[in-house]
Parts: sequence; structure tokens; C-alpha cells
Amino acid sequence: MRSEAPALLPIFRSRGQARLLTLLFLHPDQEYTLSDLARRLQMSLSTVHGEVTRLEDAELITSRPVGRARLLRANQANRLTAPLTHLLTLTFGPQEAVGKEFAGLNAQAVLIFGSWARRYEGEPGPPPNDVDVLVLGDVDRAAVYEAAERAQARLDLQVNPVVRPADRWDSAAADPLVNQIMESPYVIAYGDLPE
Repeated sequence: MRSEAPALLPIFRSRGQARLLTLLFLHPDQEYTLSDLARRLQMSLSTVHGEVTRLEDAELITSRPVGRARLLRANQANRLTAPLTHLLTLTFGPQEAVGKEFAGLNAQAVLIFGSWARRYEGEPGPPPNDVDVLVLGDVDRAAVYEAAERAQARLDLQVNPVVRPADRWDSAAADPLVNQIMESPYVIAYGDLPE
């Protein structure tokens, strides 16, 4: 079965390859085993192994043996690392940046919706110009806007947060925006949706 190129940046072979590169290059100080990568990315071990082999052959990543495992990381010595990291940050970075910057808000969940989520989920279209964020929970609105500013600085994309109580997810019919988000592609950046 042939996998499709991701709509966010179709220069990558597959969405899985883009997610693998994003994990490795946006966390350059961390090392991962093949099993770690497969688990985190919810990909088969054989698929991850094939992608890792290609990336190692291109010297985009490095590995070092530890016992029977190999620890993998982005190759900081490769001259392509900085521009590739920048491309990954602009395209696949919003989930990671929003998740990290909004994590300290005590929100039940933080979702990305709108054009970025549609591209992430494979819907074709132009590159997103902003990132729309739904924060579910009882949170300090000033802290939400500060988190949005930090994420915006990391991404070089406008981040537009909206806040709703967590119980609005269960009663979406009463909230047109939440209802619209539920019926469209969205990506969880932090937390868990209300049950």
C-alpha cells in the first residue's frame, strides 16, 4: 500500500516520515530507540526501521549502540539540520509547540482546529496562515494569551486561542463553535477530551 504525502508539506514521502522527522528534529537533545519511535508515532516497527535506515544513510540522523539497542537522534553536524528543523517547525511544529506552551494552564484539553488541522489530517489546500486553538477547561484567560504569544514566537504563525468550559464538549449543540470543531478535523495538542 502506498502512503500519501502529507498535505502540510508534500515534499515528504509520507505523513509517517514527516512525523518521525518532527519528533527527532524538534527534540534534538533526546535519543530514541526504534521501539520508542514506533510506540510514540503509532507506526509499525518495520516502517520506522525503513525510514530510520534511509535517514541514517543520508546522515540526517545518527545512532549509537547501547547494549542491544541503538539510540537515534537528529544529526546536529549535518548542514541541512537547521533548515530542515525550521521547515518542520513551520509545518508540523504547531502540535508540539502548542502542546508545550499551553501545558501549564491546567486545561483538560487543548485542540488545534481550522486550516492547520485540516492540512495535518490530509485535506489539500494552501499552507495555513495561522493556528486556531481551543482550550477546554477553567483556565486563566491572561495565561492562555501568554501561552499563545509564546507558541506564536516559536512558530512564526499567528496563534488564535478560544476558551470554553470542558463541559461544552459534551453539550456541543449548545455551542456552535464547539459543534463546528467536533464535525471538522482537529488535533489534540495537550490533555484528553472530556468523556
